[in-house]
Amino acid sequence: MNFRFQHIEYAWLFTALVLFLLLFIFLLLWKKKVIKRIGDGNLVNHLIQNFSVTKFHLKFISVSFAFAFGVIAVMNPRKVGTDEGIIRKGIDVVIALDVSKSMLAQDLQPNRLERAKQLTINLMNKMPNDRIGLVLFAGKAYLQMPLTTDHNAARLFVSSAGPGSVIQQGTLISEALKMSALAFNNKEKRFKSVVLISDGETHDANAIKTAEELSEQGVMVNTIGIGSVEGTTINEPITGEIKKDEAGNSIISKLNEDALKQIASVTNGVYHHLQNSDETVSVLMKQFSQIEKKSFDDDSLLDYKTFFQWFVAAMFLLLLTEFFLPETKSKK
Repeated sequence: MNFRFQHIEYAWLFTALVLFLLLFIFLLLWKKKVIKRIGDGNLVNHLIQNFSVTKFHLKFISVSFAFAFGVIAVMNPRKVGTDEGIIRKGIDVVIALDVSKSMLAQDLQPNRLERAKQLTINLMNKMPNDRIGLVLFAGKAYLQMPLTTDHNAARLFVSSAGPGSVIQQGTLISEALKMSALAFNNKEKRFKSVVLISDGETHDANAIKTAEELSEQGVMVNTIGIGSVEGTTINEPITGEIKKDEAGNSIISKLNEDALKQIASVTNGVYHHLQNSDETVSVLMKQFSQIEKKSFDDDSLLDYKTFFQWFVAAMFLLLLTEFFLPETKSKK
């Protein structure tokens, strides 16, 4: 019977019970002061002759226990259906996927973004024992999915990714790298890699500096270039018209290989220009083989039996008891 709490981080809520107790003691002291102010003992006894101190205390105890059971329910006590845990051996990889509008350029068919998504899914299929995280970025970066071995969920997130996933447009690679670093365990300086998939079309001066910081944390950044060096126009996804600048000239989006090569170089990673998905996956898997693998428990595949519903039922029962329990003495 190995019981665990799914959300142990909510245990701090139990400290509220101390506050409840202090407020209750304050209320008792206040009542005593009021009684003293009245002064006339016979009058006081007459006024409170039907008041039950015992029931008043029971109401407080009921509310306190109801709150405690509610906290336990939120923490979700559970036990594994089988005593045998599932151990996996792998590395942690965060895929930082560029979803800016420049990724809609069609110098790769059907477009850069769709080819990048195909590459991401093919890569995940080759990494069944590794934890995968997903960061989507353009002018801002968002952790779309934390590190997980649930690759089916990861595929759904990748499939739905697009320019609409990030409101602010642009290509801030430094933001993507910082967000990717947050997904890792900072206490470890091994087992970690970022795969940055982008056309590199950026003037982000902080990208190299951020990559150097990740290198100090033991993170290998492998970069994948999407698109052509010659570049091409970008079609607006809604109207289908060619995107133009303020002067009315067609905007040409080009692959910036130099920026992506520098980022990979300072982190002992590799840069690869995507042409064939299988070839790119092979290059990345070769890089990953240089990273020491670690063993970790995979909770996603364990069958848990939860018990929160019993504590919810107990909480409501105690609250009903407190609500219907009168503070007056029972009539004989």
